[in-house]
Amino acid sequence: MGKVKDFLNRKNIVISGRRYGIDALSAMAQGLFCSLLIGTILRTLGQQIGLPFLTAIGQYAMEVSGPAMAVAIGFALKADPMVLFSLVAVGWAANKEGGAGGPLAVLIIAIVAAEAGKAVSKETKIDILVTPAVTILVGVALAKLIAPPIGAAASAFGQLIMLATELQPFWMGIAVSVLVGIALTLPISSAAICAALSLTGLAGGAAVAGCCAQMVGFAVMSFKENRWGGLVSQGLGTSMLQMGNIVKNPRIWIAPTLASAITGPIATCVFRLQMNGAAINSGMGTCGLCGPIGVWTGWLAPSEEAAANGALAIVPRAMDWTGLALICIVLPAVLSTVFCLIERKLGWIKEGDLKLN
Repeated sequence: MGKVKDFLNRKNIVISGRRYGIDALSAMAQGLFCSLLIGTILRTLGQQIGLPFLTAIGQYAMEVSGPAMAVAIGFALKADPMVLFSLVAVGWAANKEGGAGGPLAVLIIAIVAAEAGKAVSKETKIDILVTPAVTILVGVALAKLIAPPIGAAASAFGQLIMLATELQPFWMGIAVSVLVGIALTLPISSAAICAALSLTGLAGGAAVAGCCAQMVGFAVMSFKENRWGGLVSQGLGTSMLQMGNIVKNPRIWIAPTLASAITGPIATCVFRLQMNGAAINSGMGTCGLCGPIGVWTGWLAPSEEAAANGALAIVPRAMDWTGLALICIVLPAVLSTVFCLIERKLGWIKEGDLKLN
């Protein structure tokens, strides 16, 4: 047992929830952002302003989302270069075989393939053959074997959430908004979760509401302590920056979470706000304005995931734009400010509790 432990330490193979559930998942979301998400935005812009070359560039970026995710995961796992480059083929196979649940399949398979490749890397005199062969064989074999059922299971679970939201928009609006919003602030990836579940439609709209409530909420709540830098870094970056303060005083999390519990059902019941862009946008909130942009792109040209669920392109009306602005910016800012003021009066939030280092 000691020899196995020494070998794993030497190979930097750390079997832990943090390495796989936080580091790898967060990296996968970045890979998705740098391929599928930015590609969707560029393609939509190209379609709307009549620039075919921009549309083509966006399409190219979208088509390499599997390799991008796998390489990002390998990077997070500190894979050697030969392993990292070999993960391109693994990511492509896992994403293709996984179908609607491709991102989840890529996450699981890329982790196993990367660790297998790391285990044999530089162990033989023919490393240039052994390392890529093991990485690709393990990854592609797993893709053929388990990616289809992983994809089917993820798709079914995502469909269940979306169906439940259609049937019970009020209660599911609260649940989805709160849970996905919390995931966004935690050191895990809400974007990757939404992508893995192909979360679009009304449930995707609730997820957008929850994520925006957390980001905009913390940004405006902490303006007194963090000023404009904090407003931008949290409102357009990530509310995860407050995680250290949340550990010190969990009560600071109450205000934006209550805001998400209110904006979620307003999104689903009042404005019928749907995320029919790329599913990853459902978990992005106001990070780079990706949540609102995803809703907009979904209006103009629904993603493949949304189209498969019956989404159609629409011409947005004044009510749609009003709902988007209220859900993503105005209501989170107002509600979180009010709840924060109440907490400050109660002594639950004290001076400096929201200060970013």
